[in-house]
Amino acid sequence: MRIRIAAFVVVIQSILFLAHWFVYFTWISFWGTASFWGTPDAHGALKITVGLLSVSFVAASVLAFFYSNLLVRSFYKIAAVWLGVFSFFVLAACSSWLVEFVVRVSGLPWERRMIVAVLFSLAILASLYGIINAAWTRVTRISVTLPNLPESWRGRVAALVSDTHLGHIRSHGFVRRIVRMLTRLQPDLVFIGGDMYDGTSADLNRLAEPWGKLATPLGTYFVAGNHDGFGGHARHIEAVEKSGIRVLNNEKINVDGVQIVGVHYDDSVSEQRFRSILQRAELDRDRASILLTHVPNRLPIAEEEGIGLALSGHTHGGQFFPYTWIVSRIWGPASYGLKRLGNLLFYTSSGAGTWGPPMRVGTTPEIVLIRFE
Repeated sequence: MRIRIAAFVVVIQSILFLAHWFVYFTWISFWGTASFWGTPDAHGALKITVGLLSVSFVAASVLAFFYSNLLVRSFYKIAAVWLGVFSFFVLAACSSWLVEFVVRVSGLPWERRMIVAVLFSLAILASLYGIINAAWTRVTRISVTLPNLPESWRGRVAALVSDTHLGHIRSHGFVRRIVRMLTRLQPDLVFIGGDMYDGTSADLNRLAEPWGKLATPLGTYFVAGNHDGFGGHARHIEAVEKSGIRVLNNEKINVDGVQIVGVHYDDSVSEQRFRSILQRAELDRDRASILLTHVPNRLPIAEEEGIGLALSGHTHGGQFFPYTWIVSRIWGPASYGLKRLGNLLFYTSSGAGTWGPPMRVGTTPEIVLIRFE
């Protein structure tokens, strides 16, 4: 396991180093060195700065996994923001070479400096927009019609909150804000679809504590995501339970005539394990059912086993471009929104928080209100 983790870190760091070199090379090629940086010493300082930035996020992530103090949290936030800005710089660098090719072919009188100045400025503006956009949690309202839904459920509203990623960037204050929003919205029950925590070192009990102030008529329910304890969910689940939230440990419960099944991330990855859990739940196909699981995978199995509505998160909708495009190609219809597969309705939330860069471009953070018709 340690060898695999070390190999993964080496691969990621190598990619980041090469990408930083590409951005640096592009800027120097288009803008030049002496006229902008003044002296050879300044140019050398730029090289060192780019080199340090290339290792910042990996280094910050390793430290954040083991430590939670002001210095580490600050370093992690800066490194995460830089990673987001840098992602747009990579796009700006690629676009610079493309625009230069078009300029040369068309004979337009554009200077090379103007090309990189405009494109890298747009990258900075996109980053600023992404930070502001990610901090503004919206409410998404949908309606669903489930077969065999009890009359008592018609008109009821459930809230889905996923991917808060509490840790070094989103912390205690963020949870309080989410809970205040839910209190104003007054749903009948709340589903928390995993990745409550970010996987970094943190005071788990303190981060979960604000949920104890949320009162809903039919309860609040949680399943663990992949970030809720790498290598095991036990400590994170214990903290969630202490806050008063009902953890669905791969089990079925009945809430006023509706079957609710919760499956943790680790148990949803294996097709055989996932099917086994649903079969053990002994779902009554003549009654409405809701599945809460972190990842929108194994949907054909959920449909085969008679689930009526599946609720998930995990994808973040890609969070920001170009990852939005990548996620849509990987997950297809399950990347975001309300969709149907046979007799199964499923909703994938873009999540309330962020992972890594606290930015969103092309997606929005959300709390989902589900009205049952």
